[in-house]
Amino acid sequence: MSQSAEKGKFPEAAGYVGFANLPNQVHRKSVKKGFEFTLMVVGESGLGKSTLINSLFLTDLYPERYIPGAAEKIERTVQIEASTVEIEERGVKLRLTVVDTPGYGDAINSQDCFKTIIQYIDNQFERYLHDESGLNRRHIVDNRVHCCFYFISPFGHGLKPLDVEFMKAIHSKVNIVPVIAKADTLTLKERDRLKRRILDEIAEHGIRIYQLPDADSDEDEEFKEQTRVLKASIPFAVIGSNQLIEVKGKKIRGRLYPWGVVEVENPEHNDFLKLRTMLVTHMQDLQEVTQDLHYENFRSERLKRAGRAVEEDVVDKDQILLQKEAEVSRAVAIPGSDATGQDALDGAAVKHFEDLRTHIRTLFGEF
Repeated sequence: MSQSAEKGKFPEAAGYVGFANLPNQVHRKSVKKGFEFTLMVVGESGLGKSTLINSLFLTDLYPERYIPGAAEKIERTVQIEASTVEIEERGVKLRLTVVDTPGYGDAINSQDCFKTIIQYIDNQFERYLHDESGLNRRHIVDNRVHCCFYFISPFGHGLKPLDVEFMKAIHSKVNIVPVIAKADTLTLKERDRLKRRILDEIAEHGIRIYQLPDADSDEDEEFKEQTRVLKASIPFAVIGSNQLIEVKGKKIRGRLYPWGVVEVENPEHNDFLKLRTMLVTHMQDLQEVTQDLHYENFRSERLKRAGRAVEEDVVDKDQILLQKEAEVSRAVAIPGSDATGQDALDGAAVKHFEDLRTHIRTLFGEF
């Protein structure tokens, strides 16, 4: 083989090691494996949650959805509905799971309506911990909730008590992204005023929502500006629509009103594009925060509880052993009438002690 051919096969052999190709290896492996993401949507009925999700991912997750009447909602409890869809774009596969919570906030008494949701989040953590602790860890399916879109009604003057209590209950378990629904019912001034009010109340009640990471100093200016705009847009005021409307010879997703058309993907009309950009560009960060913060907190708390249970079990065993030994000592110490009687009593006590010891071994193991 000629020297030039050898050099073409191994470029810059003298000063080239090859580890600069590692990101490409990770990229190929990740694309081949695909990605998993679980999104939870929570909010009162009628705020357009399903429509927004369909608009975000250009799919129909709820083709045959049943909408209950007012009478059914009175006694209805919160349900958990998880829908999984495989999305592929330019060779990249995404296994998207959307967890909906129909019935949330519909009942007259909504005091305990979010316990089912909290239990679901904890169950997914518990399931992942069990799979992670098992023998086969190669194909663990990650169903942990990575992000929660919490829909806030545009018709109030800020957060409702239910909004505050729910977000305080889950902010240590999942990344919360507050979303103002049906933003086309607000004027621009009303929208800005509602955003400020919601942020003030979130800070006042100590609610921790998902914070976008700061752009690194070596990032380009366009990405830095995008991050700044996204941070300033929280909470996102959005509009959803599955209808295609023709405007100036071009079909767009929007809502048609007598006074005009509201375009879903127009950043001057609402924050839909900003919300989608935030979700797509920070999807990996949402998963990392779930893994490194929320899941680790759950895991450490779970291990602490298990440790306390083992310590209490050991203490109980020690107490039982001490009690049994005290009983044997008392039995041996009983005075007999003569030497023969004493020998017989000692033999009975020894036999009783051996029986107790065998029984305790059976219960608690060798000691």
